[in-house]
Amino acid sequence: MTDPHRLTAPDGPADGAAEPVPPPRSPAGPERLDLPHEVLRSLLGAWALAACSTAETDAVEEHLGECGACADEARRLREAVGLLHRPESLEVDPTLRNRVLENCLRRRPPRVPVPDWAASYDAETARLDALLRDFGDAEWHTPVRLRWFESGVPATRRTTVAGVIAHLLSVDGMVATALGLEDPLTDTVAKAEPDVRGAAGPAGRTEAFWRASHFPQTRAVRARWRDQSHQLLRTVSFTGGAGGFPVSYGDFTLPLRDAMVDRAFECWVHADDIAKAVDYPYEPPAPRHLSRMIELAARMLPLAVAAHRGTSPPTTPGRSLRLEIEGAAGGQWLIPLDSPADPIPEHEVAHVALDGVEFCRLAAGHLTPEETTAGQRGDREAIRDVLTATASLSRM
Repeated sequence: MTDPHRLTAPDGPADGAAEPVPPPRSPAGPERLDLPHEVLRSLLGAWALAACSTAETDAVEEHLGECGACADEARRLREAVGLLHRPESLEVDPTLRNRVLENCLRRRPPRVPVPDWAASYDAETARLDALLRDFGDAEWHTPVRLRWFESGVPATRRTTVAGVIAHLLSVDGMVATALGLEDPLTDTVAKAEPDVRGAAGPAGRTEAFWRASHFPQTRAVRARWRDQSHQLLRTVSFTGGAGGFPVSYGDFTLPLRDAMVDRAFECWVHADDIAKAVDYPYEPPAPRHLSRMIELAARMLPLAVAAHRGTSPPTTPGRSLRLEIEGAAGGQWLIPLDSPADPIPEHEVAHVALDGVEFCRLAAGHLTPEETTAGQRGDREAIRDVLTATASLSRM
């Protein structure tokens, strides 16, 4: 058989010697690139974005079959590109911020340890600030209705999101002045209502602040409120042993440790008011913080019951009601019905069981006694007195 690669050219040499002919060329195709490792690695980003030329793509993909490190990097880059081009919405789960914040508060202690009795205020102000952070101008003017009980009947007051923060700023200012810090009403109210700063209760201070400040309130009030809350926390952290220091609320006084829990409670209640107004989910406090709020309300109930009944508390113990708060933050308390002294278990005439969050909503004036789903047993009048007294703990 004749070798096809040894054909004789038609006009070959006279002596008839065969002249070799080169093999036929394959159809024209892309030229293969021989690139060093460093250059191929630098092309991985462009390859992941499909921005390489055909020759570069072939070179990179051939290299990926030989280099494990570059193959891992290429996989990560392709996954990242996939995230950038997701067809579905990238809107974050609305509960994610609260979950991340609560997890951080559990795992990372502050540099200056906050006293246990101020930890709930620290957590609730941080949660509310996180809620407010992304509000636009329109959301700051969203209507909010404050609710509480006054003289045994529900009361309401219409304001805005910014107005609620101004309210918290004004009442937190009572704790600030007790600690020797600047009163937020000093610059705002100035000399127009000098008696308000020292004597008026929470409602009077708030009304004075609303009258004297720019109306309607704007988002600028958030910075003032958050700065004041930071100052309060720094101060109580460095003077943590002064938890019994008295804080005047105008017509009553609380020790500093209770005042900080009270401020945490109101911060949560009004944060929930704001969240409902802007249709945003908002979770109750962590059980350890909710427990302190419930315990403070339960301790204040005996005097509230006596005030509701309009009688001077006798000096000898008498009947009692067992208040059972269910849930992780719950517990049981014997509430004296006839005396603020230690109640006697044998004189228990009624038993009321409530969910912890529902009890707090009643104490905030956001539920009426008739709206509660309490489990009740025993003296109906005593039960009604205690539930009504719980609602009377609320204020603007």
